[in-house]
Order: sequence, then structure tokens, then C-alpha cells
Amino acid sequence: MKPFNRALLVTLFVLPVLVAFPAAAQTQTTAQTPAASATTDPQETNIKAYIELLRGDVQQQKAEIMGSVMVLSAADAAKFWPIYSDYEAALNKLSDQRVANIREYARSYNDMTDEKADELIKNAMAYQKQRSELLEKTYERVKQALGGVTAARFVQVESQLLHIIDLQIASALPIVGSGS
Repeated sequence: MKPFNRALLVTLFVLPVLVAFPAAAQTQTTAQTPAASATTDPQETNIKAYIELLRGDVQQQKAEIMGSVMVLSAADAAKFWPIYSDYEAALNKLSDQRVANIREYARSYNDMTDEKADELIKNAMAYQKQRSELLEKTYERVKQALGGVTAARFVQVESQLLHIIDLQIASALPIVGSGS
């Protein structure tokens, strides 16, 4: 896979998460006022729209990378892409949990308690577990439809992309307690 494609993919996926972190920190002061509401805040609405827009681009980039690496025949592609589409839809739902957890981390960062840190880490680990289970379930579906080698190729590529994204997100977040 070309380094440029990887960098582009990471930029497109990580950007909405990174945008969410400073935006959540900026809205921390406005969230304390009674007039501010998470559901009616225009900034929050804009962030959600921006995330959805970028996710569409990320899905396209991931699909292009996946397609170039998977090298599927037309018959195999007809079996693979619907499975991959289901996987991406489920992954996006899980990513909503991750974004919410990062926003909560940003909101709580300056006033972090042991209880809040524990809650955030448990949420992050639950996300990772659910994502791993989703990948395993999708592997089984691809294996049934296209065989073990193709399924293994899918997991290898997807895992590499997820690890790159995870590293980018983790490197952008401040370590808890280092600013207190």
C-alpha cells in the first residue's frame, strides 16, 4: 500500500475525532450555562455534520485501499462488498461510542477524578472489545463466502488500517493527569 494512501486515510478518519477533542474542550465553558444544550448547540450540530461528511470520505478511501489490496474477481467482489458494507456500517456505530468517549475525556480532562478515569478507560476497552468481535464476525462471513485466504487478507488489511488510526488518535490525546 502506498504511504500516501495510508496518510490520506488516517488524515480523513482521524480529523473528525481530533476536531471533536478541541471542540469539546471549547464548549466546556458553555455547557455549564443553563441555556446551552447538547442537542441544540449549533457548534455541536456542525461538528456532527462535519464528522458524517468526513466519514463518507474515509469509507471511500478505505474501500479503495481495500479494493486495491484484495484483488477480487467480479464474482468474488459481488460477495465481498456487501459484507464489507455491513461491516463499515457497524464500525461507524461503534465509532460513535469512541467519539463520545473522547469528547467526555476532553470535557473531564481538567477535573479528572479516579472514578471518571476508570469509567473512560472501561468505555475505551469495551469499544476495543466490540470492534474486535465485529472484525471476528466479519472474518467468519468473508471466510464462508470467499475462503480462508481471502478472509485472512481482509483481516490483515483492516487490522493495519485500524492500528494506524488508533495510533494517530492516541498520539493526539494528552496523557491523563499530565496537565493537572
